[in-house]
Amino acid sequence: MQETTLVREVPKSSRPRERLASYGEKALATHELLAILLRTGPKDSNVLQLAMRVLNEFEDLHSLKMASVEELTAINGIGPTKAIEIKACIELGLRLAHSSQLKSGIITSTKAAGGLFMEEMRDLQQEHVIALYLNTKNEIIKKKTIFVGSLNSSVAHPREIFREAVRFAAARIILAHNHPSGNPEPSEADLVFTRRMVECGEMMGIDLLDHFIVGDQKYISLKEYGII
Repeated sequence: MQETTLVREVPKSSRPRERLASYGEKALATHELLAILLRTGPKDSNVLQLAMRVLNEFEDLHSLKMASVEELTAINGIGPTKAIEIKACIELGLRLAHSSQLKSGIITSTKAAGGLFMEEMRDLQQEHVIALYLNTKNEIIKKKTIFVGSLNSSVAHPREIFREAVRFAAARIILAHNHPSGNPEPSEADLVFTRRMVECGEMMGIDLLDHFIVGDQKYISLKEYGII
């Protein structure tokens, strides 16, 4: 059966794509989520009605999950392409449900963290700022180079670091930056930046555990330095 996009007949405020954009995916009913996937309805109904038709064919979502391509294409308005897309979406959802956040080791001590940063940063010729994002068990859930350049630069702002912390649902942060000169003694800019990070972390409930400055074959922990 030839399909046509009849969702335009639905008031704009009720269209699932617009509702998701405005209110988020959790605000949508199951048939609205399915309608976004289906995109178009057949000639006799719009896509929301088609989504309801699909759901009414099965007792529950588990039954829909177990449906074959043949069972899906038996529904008026569902052709092979839509049936395959539904099956692919279901399988992707199952794989996502069984996925877990990757861990890249655990920080057990100041020495362990300092050694990790020394290995990575000691030969850098330009100043880099790297953040380790940790969960409540001090497992590394993400390591990211936040920016490249001096901490005197306007780009060295706590919002860049904490934005990523929120994105990764981190409980704690460890920072490091290198001094290409080889001298890890903190500058006044280093100390001011670190204090700002501590203050922002306290406001957001995300702890700054330490800030390392990496030089030539040695590093300084600003926690041990007494700044944190």
